[in-house]
Amino acid sequence: MEFSSSEDDELVEDFIDVVDDTGTAAVDQSVAVMSSQIHCIDHSDGSMLADGNDLLVAADELVKNGEPCLGMEFESDAAARAFYSAYALRLGFGIRVARSRTERRKGIEVLVTKRFVCMKEGHHKKKDVESSDKKRRKRLSIRDGCPAMMEVVWRRQEKWVIIKLVLEHTHDIVSPDKVREVQLRRLCGKEHADQLQEVRRNVFGDTDACALFTYLMRKQSENSGFFYNIQVDSRNCLRSAVWVDARSRMAYKYFGDAVYFDTTHSKNEHMLPFAAFTGVNHHGDSVVFGCALVLDKTESSYAWIFDTWLTAMDKRLPFSFTTDKGKTMTEAVAKVFPQCFHRLCRWRVLSRCKTKLSDVYMRFPGFHIELKRCVNECDTMPAFDMFWGSILDRYGLRENTWLGSLFEARHKWVPAYLASSFFAELSLTRRAETVSRFYKNNFTMRGSLLSFITRFDQHIDRLYTNEAQKDLASFPPEQLLKTNSILEKQAESIYTRAAFEIFQTELIESLHHYAVKVQDGPYEDKYYVERHSDPPTRHTVVYNIAEKKAWCDCCRFAFSAILCRHVLGVFILADVDMIPEPCITKRWTKKAKTGPVFVGLNLEGENQHTNSVTSRFNDLVRDAMKCAEKGTLSAGSFKVAKEVLRKAFREIEKLTNAGPQQVGNR
Repeated sequence: MEFSSSEDDELVEDFIDVVDDTGTAAVDQSVAVMSSQIHCIDHSDGSMLADGNDLLVAADELVKNGEPCLGMEFESDAAARAFYSAYALRLGFGIRVARSRTERRKGIEVLVTKRFVCMKEGHHKKKDVESSDKKRRKRLSIRDGCPAMMEVVWRRQEKWVIIKLVLEHTHDIVSPDKVREVQLRRLCGKEHADQLQEVRRNVFGDTDACALFTYLMRKQSENSGFFYNIQVDSRNCLRSAVWVDARSRMAYKYFGDAVYFDTTHSKNEHMLPFAAFTGVNHHGDSVVFGCALVLDKTESSYAWIFDTWLTAMDKRLPFSFTTDKGKTMTEAVAKVFPQCFHRLCRWRVLSRCKTKLSDVYMRFPGFHIELKRCVNECDTMPAFDMFWGSILDRYGLRENTWLGSLFEARHKWVPAYLASSFFAELSLTRRAETVSRFYKNNFTMRGSLLSFITRFDQHIDRLYTNEAQKDLASFPPEQLLKTNSILEKQAESIYTRAAFEIFQTELIESLHHYAVKVQDGPYEDKYYVERHSDPPTRHTVVYNIAEKKAWCDCCRFAFSAILCRHVLGVFILADVDMIPEPCITKRWTKKAKTGPVFVGLNLEGENQHTNSVTSRFNDLVRDAMKCAEKGTLSAGSFKVAKEVLRKAFREIEKLTNAGPQQVGNR
């Protein structure tokens, strides 16, 4: 299988973003990578020049053996890219990945070829499109047919070898005495404005951003609860945008405890720079909390996006914040969400493993399954460390730098190291639908940004419709229950079906464990819960009888808010027939969207600004949205909702017509 891709962010995402290490991977000369890194530098203290020189020194170190030559070997495709990137940086030209090829070996797609080319390689291909009144996005092109390239293939000796090489360029690069000056200028970010302008042209074409502005203003005129904000640069050109509709703001009040900033667009340079704030509702399905346009991928731009979105959510922080990649984004998260736990998306990490370890996957078909088991099934840190080490030893990977970097960053993405933080994951093996699937099904190179956003709005509508249908669905208990346990019957009556099925699995598993009380205290009892397995496992559970609270060292409840099999095993032994109230988290229940429960941490305090016009307006919008949500489910509920709203409006009109004094008295 052969494909073309811009993997401008590959090394940044793979190494720097996971480990926060600015080693050799940082010397990629691609303009996109450069601009995303240099804007983290503080220009006020003069450190920028020193950092730039350090980067250039690193580039010189990588290519100390001279120019690339046919037959040169590398340990991995990443090492080959790092070498060619450093070589390009030293000479003063940019590179990109023009072609990659994979082969299916033993049932696994294995990367076998990569071609790195000069940024000016090839020519822009004009596509024949049907005549239409619609304006298409026009893309700028800097390509002029330069043949400079380096192609490497993976040999069975587990080495990557240069098999094709062209060193000559058809355009002027920089004379040797000017190389340092140009390199430092690029590192200082002086080319960033031009790069950003090219991104804008790729996104908007000749229409500029007028269509987006019109869309946002129209949405707000249709619903005053719609929020949007635009960030512009010094030339008054669009830099970033954030928008959140009223439904998303209301959903955030109930399910905003764990947020994922989905930047699927970063996988490919041709994809629209569209991102979404998402979460998980009480049915375990994806819910959208807002959208963003990310033209400028710098720390300051990400910080503005996060802060603007947080303003739309009344400055209420989530408990955890998950992102796809690090470095500039990590710095922005630390700045805007200092009280939140920031983690890297483990699904993205595991996905990158398929590329970074393609040769291992081909030689050992069972490797990926073992790796996923290690990450998803180990519920304690020692268990993960032991399992991870056994994998490295079994497959001879102790010296693998990629796996080494992942292990060093395990506290940022491995569930066993994140057990004390809440991430709203009912299952570690099942992931709620993300924006990536929507991208796959809906993105087209010919489509405009506005048409893409319109389809995403329709996608959000389907999500809310699906949620409403699940809210109304009911099932006879006899179809769901598998035991005669009162605990199971109670759980079925209060949890949504998705949450109940996870609870049911844990309850059935608890029957295969046995609990032993090892300490009888005045307030707390201590238990060991074990299961005969290979290897045998033991967990410690502490049960506070007075407060009816239980804690297990697997920390499953803290991570997902569903009781684990170990605690349920203790409940069975202690004759606890009903789930204690402190052990029930409302966000997974059928009543998750009832009452004034607001999740997260309010930065402005619970009572601050409660009497402001804005606060009252937002509160009324949320109540009206609830009424609208329920009122659309049937003709009868629609009629009742209309009558109630009309009656309420008439009462409000009477009150306001009575004058300010009467309004205050009422």
